[in-house]
Order: sequence, then structure tokens, then C-alpha cells
Amino acid sequence: MLAQELREKILEGNFSEVLQHSGYDEYPAEVARLLQSLDNDEATSVFLSFPEDIQTKVFPFLDYVQQHIISEELPKTQISSILNNLESNDRVAFFENLDGIEVTEFLNLLNDKNRLATYDLLGYPEQSVARMINTRFTTVRKEWTLGQAIEHLRRFYTDTPAANVVFVVDNNGRLVDDLHIRKLALNDPTKKIEDIMDGYYVKLDIQDSIEDAIQKFKEYDRVAIPVTNSNNVVMGVVTIDDVIDEAEEKDTKDMQQFGGVESLDLPYVKTGFFTMIQKRAVWLIILFIGELFTATAMAFFELELKKAIVLQLFIPLIISSGGNTGSQAATLIIRAMALKELSYKDWWYVMKREIFSGLTLGLILGFIGFVRIVVWQYLGWYNYGETFNWVLVGLTVSLSVIGVVLWGTLSGSMIPMVLKRFNLDPATSSAPFVATLVDVTGLIIYFSLAALLLGI
Repeated sequence: MLAQELREKILEGNFSEVLQHSGYDEYPAEVARLLQSLDNDEATSVFLSFPEDIQTKVFPFLDYVQQHIISEELPKTQISSILNNLESNDRVAFFENLDGIEVTEFLNLLNDKNRLATYDLLGYPEQSVARMINTRFTTVRKEWTLGQAIEHLRRFYTDTPAANVVFVVDNNGRLVDDLHIRKLALNDPTKKIEDIMDGYYVKLDIQDSIEDAIQKFKEYDRVAIPVTNSNNVVMGVVTIDDVIDEAEEKDTKDMQQFGGVESLDLPYVKTGFFTMIQKRAVWLIILFIGELFTATAMAFFELELKKAIVLQLFIPLIISSGGNTGSQAATLIIRAMALKELSYKDWWYVMKREIFSGLTLGLILGFIGFVRIVVWQYLGWYNYGETFNWVLVGLTVSLSVIGVVLWGTLSGSMIPMVLKRFNLDPATSSAPFVATLVDVTGLIIYFSLAALLLGI
């Protein structure tokens, strides 16, 4: 059934056909996506009409606003059943978006085992791996035969993404190895687990950050990685589908912040008008106040501007050159830090590199600016003054461009590293922020050189 057909069946209330859709059980995200295209009341009504087992499959794929609305509408026994049957990481994700009173209320709906596990996981830092582990993982012993292991999996484990990899543990639950499920299926069932082990495994520590998890999955190309405590006892597993979601959320947040917007809590189409204004206004106010210093700088050099009106012509050129190069540098450094190519400890390496880059780029742009003045002067398109004066104007503009571009590259590269040093998000050093900073200082550089070279 195509997505459009499925949507039509939902809107018509023909849920029997929806539930008979052959791919439905495998792709509950498809139905969740369609529900999220409806308004909240309509989506809630449709969700409540589904059988309980279907609700449990669709619930983790809904955004947290719809999850919250639905959890308030369902009878307590029904939402209790759904929450208790969720994977541990999906359950923790639901609780993360509740306030203190609601957390207590919904914790009381969990059974003892899930309540203690959820309470324990919520005690870890928000950006730690513990918040995204799945506690339904698959373990075997190295002395078992492959046939015994397969039979054990059939009897005691369910079909989840975490079951794609089995973990070999000792009698104390300590990790010994990890095996992809295909190794069990493709080898002789009379072989022992230890016969197909290679003794090599990749793991995460329970205290690791989500960024660490994203990096490990990129480096080792795994579908699931075990999470252990300080004694190497397996506490759970992180799967690639959850890491992809976290990576997407992190990248979205970084992109929004780098664009000078507070990160949105919901998708753009789900964010209310006044919430959107609030998210955008804060940075705009800060940047606007910053730009007021540009006016202050121009007022300070008002006398110089009166003596050499020609200087005003090149203010946009000077400002844009610094802002553009600063934004470039900030983008490159923030991305390199996100990919773990750089850390704040590499500041001296980055500074040396950006000094040479800034000088080179400044010389290129400054030369173009000087040529522009020469061409306009000789073709008679604009008179910049007598021979001596227009040459000095050209030198002033060229040297100013070099200075502003150098300052822009240094500012754009160093600010993210300083923020990282103090455990702040480098993405908050947004392109508009860097551009605003360089605007003000660029004018000071420009007018100071003009006063020096032109004697005004």
C-alpha cells in the first residue's frame, strides 16, 4: 500500500485495511509519519483506535508532543502497558521530555523492574550513552555449541535491532567477544562459540558521551556496540538506528545555532509562530546591539570621513571581506572539531595555519581591490584624486582588506576553540556572530590605516 493510499485509509477510518497492510508491522514509522502529518486531535483519535499491540509499535516513532498528548488521553492501564513494553532507550527518551511531577506520575505506571532501570538511566548526564542504551541485549557463553546458542536465542530473545549481534560473556557477565548473528547461522552447529571467536570487540563505556558513540560507529562500521561498566560487565547495547537519530538531531541543532538561531525543540512545521519568533529574536537582538557598535565606530571617525568622502565607497567591501572570511574559518573549524579532527589543544597549529591563510587570502583580495581602483581611475569612471592621492587610497583599501581578512580568519577559527575549552558548544559561535564582531573591528582597522596613510 502506497503512503498516499495508507493516508486515505486512515482519514476514512478504515483501519482494518491499514492493519492488514503487509508492510505495516515492519514499518510502523510509516504510519507514525502519516499520523504526524495530521493535526494533534485527529492524530490522537486515529492512534486511540489502533489495537494495543499496534499502539506499542507506533508510539516510539511519534514526536514527543504527540506522545505526551496521547499519554494523557489513554487510560492509565493502557499507557502503562505501552510504556512497559517499549525498548529501554525509547522509554528513557519519553521520560526525558517530561517535567518533574510528570516523571514521578509515569514512573509509577511502570513495573518494578522497568521503574528501577528507568530511574537509574535518568540519573546519568543528558548527553551520555546511558540515555540511549537498549537493555534487551543477547548474550551467549563461549563453551556452548552454535546449535545451543541458536536454540537459546529462539527461546529467550525477541526480534529487535539489538539482536543482530550477540555478545559472548563469562560467568560474571563480563564481555569476552561479540559475534554477528550471521556467524551463528553460517557455521556448523556442532562447533563451539570459542571456535569462531576472534577475541576482538568494540565497546562503549556507560559514562561515554553520545558524541563518542557516534564517532565509534563511524570508525568501526558496526550495527550494534555493547555498553559496559567499569568492571566490563555488559549493561546494554546501542544500535545504529538510534545513533543515526542522535547524529541527525545533533547536526540539526549545530546548523541552527551556527545560523544564529536557538535550536528548535520541534521540527520547523511543528514549531508555533511565537516560539519561532522567540528562538530567532534572541540572537537577532544580540547581533543588532553588536552592529550598533559599527555606528559608534563610524561616528568616532566622522572627521576622517568628512575629509575623505571617498572612504565611504569602500566600507561595504571592507566589512563583507572580513565577515565572509570569518564565517568561512568558523565553519571549517567547527566541522573539524565535530569530526574529532581537531580539539582546543590544537589552537596553536590552527592559529599558525590561519595566519598564513589569512595573509594569502588578504593579499589576493587586496590586489583585486587595488586593480579595481586603478582601472576605474584610468578609464575615467571615477576620480579618486590626484596621482599621489589615488595611489594612497588604493594602498589604504588593499592593506585594510589584508588586515580585516587576517583578523576575520583568526576570529573565526579561535572563537570556537575558546568556547570548546570552557565546555561550551562551538556551534554557538555562529556565522552572524563572527561577522558582526569583524564588522566593528574591520572599520577600526580601515579608518586607522586611512588616518595613517592619508594623513587625515
